[in-house]
Amino acid sequence: MILPIYTYGQPVLRKVAEDIGPDYPQLTELIQNMWDTLAKSDGIGLAAPQVGLSIRLVVIDLDILSGDMPQYKGFRRVFINPYIEEYDETNTDVSEEGCLSLPGIHEKVRRPSRIRLTWQDEQFEEHDEWIDGYLARVVQHEVDHLDGEVFTDHLRGLRRQLVKSSLNDIMRGRFSCSYKVKVKK
Repeated sequence: MILPIYTYGQPVLRKVAEDIGPDYPQLTELIQNMWDTLAKSDGIGLAAPQVGLSIRLVVIDLDILSGDMPQYKGFRRVFINPYIEEYDETNTDVSEEGCLSLPGIHEKVRRPSRIRLTWQDEQFEEHDEWIDGYLARVVQHEVDHLDGEVFTDHLRGLRRQLVKSSLNDIMRGRFSCSYKVKVKK
């Protein structure tokens, strides 16, 4: 089932999400719905707060990028209860980001190129690994959602001021996109 994507201004996007366990109701169905929603919206990552649930659940599909980044061929992963344990600040990268919850906004964001992430997979097996490159950026973007942040929170100075009116437009429902959304009322 395709779920509506909550847009900027929805309170759930500013809450710190809670951990879940294997007994979370209809988890398998929720994960499938998130995959379907991600595919329908042509995104590469989706966090549960973006579909209105304040839980620590993320799906990432980088296969769509495999033409330019062959290392991501077939890459589809579910992250349950992910936490960034360490940021390797040795190298940072500036790259443009967008967000399904902030339609029409694209800005350059500086992020560490390497992070240490702990998470659980769909069988609730524990993982602890260093992630780098583009995947590290996507994971940081999605974990931001779980921590009540959006990518524009990383902007500074003039860039932050310039984005403000676009964010206000999103809160007022003045935008267009090709997927189902739920705007603040």
